[in-house]
This record gives sequence, structure tokens and C-alpha cells, in this order.
Amino acid sequence: MRTIKEILAHCDHTLLAVSATWEEIKAVCDEGMLYETASVCIPPCYVKQAKEYVGEKLCICTVIGFPNGYQTTAVKCFETAQAVREGADEIDMVINVGALKQGEDAFVEQEIRAVKEACGGKLLKVIIETCLLTEEEKIRACAIVSRAGADYIKTSTGFAGGGATLEDVKLMRAHTAVSVKVKAAGGISGIEDADAFLDVGADRLGTSRVVKAVKALEQNEKIK
Repeated sequence: MRTIKEILAHCDHTLLAVSATWEEIKAVCDEGMLYETASVCIPPCYVKQAKEYVGEKLCICTVIGFPNGYQTTAVKCFETAQAVREGADEIDMVINVGALKQGEDAFVEQEIRAVKEACGGKLLKVIIETCLLTEEEKIRACAIVSRAGADYIKTSTGFAGGGATLEDVKLMRAHTAVSVKVKAAGGISGIEDADAFLDVGADRLGTSRVVKAVKALEQNEKIK
């Protein structure tokens, strides 16, 4: 098993709750800096404030077209460009799931390409929402994301009734170009679960529970 520090380095420490306040976002940023997570993943409305708060000490990740993915391409590109201007280092976009299901692969690919261009060189992760897709659709999504030149393919938003599974990560790793990394998100339960996702091919983990688990371990050590 990896060390806790190694696992944390793969975590996008996440707070995307509808009710999230700046004080809660600030606390997540503090934890991200303290535990040296890969990034914090937060709502777009807090990107500017968060980047001013953390400076270069922590990467700021935000979400685009979230959580449903059915905004127009122009809106997603506008959201992305604004987030980058305000300090986002990484962008997690949601595909148009309905378009994928209708077989409009060219549209989905072009939209990813457009958002990638709007990223201005920043990292792009593409959420395909695996819990809503058949195996055939997941495999097609892997090919689309690979062709479109995204940096990562991501399992889930965590808002569609299902999250990451080990089986989906294995499938995505098997059918996505070597240049595209895999992010698992949604329902990762703790340290051992995180390590298992890394074992099957995930490179990033979208989760709030790993930091919570580490804090609980630290508290138990203090009590002892």
C-alpha cells in the first residue's frame, strides 16, 4: 500500500455542495495546503477568491457545465475562459451525455476540443458520467476523449446517482489513449479505497473523504 502522503498527492480535495460557503471553501483550501493534495476542486464562483488566498501554494480546480453537462458549447467555453482568467489551474468539464447517447460523437468531440482551447494550456479533465452510460457508450467516450486531446477522462460528478467503480476505471484505462490519464470521483470511501483505485489505473481521485480519514487517524493518535 502507498503511504498516506503518496495517496494525498493524487487527491483533488473536493467541495462542490450547493450550500458551500466561502468559509467552508477556505477550510478546504487550508486542508489542501496542509496535506499537499494535488488540488482543491471547488465551484467556479469561488475560484478568484481561492486563488488570491492560496497563491502558488495549491492548484485550484473548478467544474464547467456542472453537474448536468447540457449547457451549450459557447456557455461552457465562456465559463472555462472566465475560470482560467480568475486563476483556475485545472478544469473539469461535463460532456453532453444526451449527445453521446444519441451517437453524436463528432459533436461531443468538437465540444471537448473547444473547451480545451478555452483552457489556454491549463489541464482539462472530461467527466463522462459513467453511471448513466452503457459499456459500449463508455468505450466510445474513451475514444472521443482520446481524440479530442484532453488530459484526463473522469468517471463522475457524484451528482447523478452513482460514482466511481473499480470496474469502470479498469475499462477506461484499457480503452483510453496512454496520453490520457484517468480520474475517479464520487463515492471514494477512504484511504484503502483510494489506494485500490490507484492500483487499477486512476491517477487522480476526486474526494473529500480521504482528507477526513487522515484527520481522523491523526486525532486517534493524539488520543492514544
